[in-house]
Amino acid sequence: MTELEEVLRDLTLDGGEIDDLVAGLEPQLWSLPTPAPGWTIANQIAHLAFIFRLAGTAASDPDAFKVVTAGAAEDFDGAVNAALADYAADPPEVLLGRWRAEREAVVKALAAVPAGQVVPWLVNPLPPIVLACAGIMEQFAHGQDIADTLGMRPERTDRIKHLVVFAVLTKDFGYLARGLTPPDVQFRFELTAPSGELWEYGPADAEQRIIGPAVDFCLLVTRRRHRDDLALVAVGAEADHWLDIAQAYRGPAGAGRVQGQFAPRSATSH
Repeated sequence: MTELEEVLRDLTLDGGEIDDLVAGLEPQLWSLPTPAPGWTIANQIAHLAFIFRLAGTAASDPDAFKVVTAGAAEDFDGAVNAALADYAADPPEVLLGRWRAEREAVVKALAAVPAGQVVPWLVNPLPPIVLACAGIMEQFAHGQDIADTLGMRPERTDRIKHLVVFAVLTKDFGYLARGLTPPDVQFRFELTAPSGELWEYGPADAEQRIIGPAVDFCLLVTRRRHRDDLALVAVGAEADHWLDIAQAYRGPAGAGRVQGQFAPRSATSH
């Protein structure tokens, strides 16, 4: 199995777990508000369907992707909202069917990209494996919102490593989203996987360090938990600041979650 095949397999498995959360819901429950202000469960699934449709189009038909995203450069949020409106009238079973189809299509499209070729994306072209990791990040974030709404706690596995790597690669996004200049310093990340394995990134002698459970790290960078409710430790002033602004996606940070909104994760959680 190639690296890309592994990531696409895990993208599929993660999507299946979210599918299991919503497939049996009564139709009225799709209208429940989630922790993301103004978003229902249906909105969360619609967003995933849209993002996957966009990624599948980028991989399979770059020219069509350029047409679809032409307005995003001027008004990204407006373009996203306009696209989501396409799903607004769908009853739950139709919306779920569309998301399932888009999940299957994006995996096939990314797998078919010739080796060494990049895929056009919203800011810069990306290798298909990076775009697949971005999809894993999206599913983690929106799946967490759905789980929180339903009072469920997802069983996280070492598949989150793809999100961890993606977040390390994109660690400057939090600065850029706030108009800040990323500091010219190296970071060290020492994160404990759900399996107990230690994942280490960055120079071993870096003075700025982030240490703690990898699940908590993923919750932080997707802004699904406040830093004070997580068992992450910062060493160094820049690392401490980073915990306040960390995000693994481009664009506005959003409101995030407030301290105490959810029960703190224990210091021994993975």
